[in-house]
Parts: sequence; C-alpha cells; structure tokens
Amino acid sequence: MLLFLAATLTLVLIPGPNHLYIAARGLAQGRAAGLASAFGVEAGTLVHIVAAAGGLSFLIAQSATLFGVVKWAGVAYLVYLGVRTLTSKDELTTRTAEPQPLRKVFLEGVLVNVLNPKVILFFLALLPQFVDPKAGSPTTQIVLFGATLLVLGLLSDIVYAFTAGALSGRLAKRAKQLRYFSGIVYIGLGIATAFTGRRAV
Repeated sequence: MLLFLAATLTLVLIPGPNHLYIAARGLAQGRAAGLASAFGVEAGTLVHIVAAAGGLSFLIAQSATLFGVVKWAGVAYLVYLGVRTLTSKDELTTRTAEPQPLRKVFLEGVLVNVLNPKVILFFLALLPQFVDPKAGSPTTQIVLFGATLLVLGLLSDIVYAFTAGALSGRLAKRAKQLRYFSGIVYIGLGIATAFTGRRAV
C-alpha cells in the first residue's frame, strides 16, 4: 500500500488532462464550476473502479474494437466541447451572464473522465501490479486501490479548481481570451486522446 501511495501520488501531482479540463472550467466560469467539474471527474473515476473490479476495463483493453469506440467517443466529445466554446458568445464567460448549470458541468466532467482511454489503461497497467491474490479478494483490493486514487485525485483537483476560480475573478474582463483558452484546451485534449495507443495487458 505504501508503494502504491507513492506511485499514485507521483502520478497525481503531474498535471494531466483532468487538471487542464478543471482549470479551463474554473477560468471560464469561476470556482463553483471548477469544483463541479472536479467532482464530476472523480465521479467518473468511480465508474472506472467498478468497471475494473468487474473486468470491463480488461475486456475493453483486449478488444481493439471496444477500445476504439471508447477512444474515439472521447475524442469526439472533447473536440465538440472545444468547438462549442470557441463559437460561443463572449458574454458566456462574464460575471453578468447566465452561468452554465453546475449539474451540466458536473456531468461533462464525468463523461470526460469515463471516455478517457488513458484512465482505463492506468487501471490495467498499474493496479494489477499491486494486487496480491494471497492477501484476500482481488476485487476488494482493486476497490481499495481505486478509492485511494480517487481521494488523492480529488484533493489535487480541488487545488486546481480553487486556483483557477481565483484567477477567473481577476481575469473576468478578458472573456474573449478565456474563451479561446478553454476551447483550445478542450481540442488539445481531444487530439492528445486521439494519439493514445492501445496497450494489452
């Protein structure tokens, strides 16, 4: 467990797609949206934990077709978010505009994480190395390790959400730049996901 904590903490501290997504949301709409996206992302982690415990992640990684479906669905959704943000009106990112419902922000965070093939491969490449059949139920161990990752990830996400939210208040007058930044981040994440390779375990 100590070794897993060290490895997971190292990975969590390295900025990744989830952090960029949360930062983009926080910059565009403020702290509340950043936090909503952070909790949405980690709710997506719950889906991965259940899938890994049930063997679904392994099935997807072993099947080129299923993996491709998940991968390109994620790419399409991220690019869609980017195009929608770039083509929206600047007033959507100002304080006086009607904010996007936090429920929608939360659900988008869930989808971004659930459709991220990198997360699936993380559960397949890292978790199995720490599961010891002699230590008890493998399913229980996967859930425990997954929950540990979720907690550490959530703490990191909250830091990004608060930081982006604070910057959003100071940069509220630069709505156009924030809109472009957010849109480019989403599209960039989609492109990065498109180049994610398939790795069988």
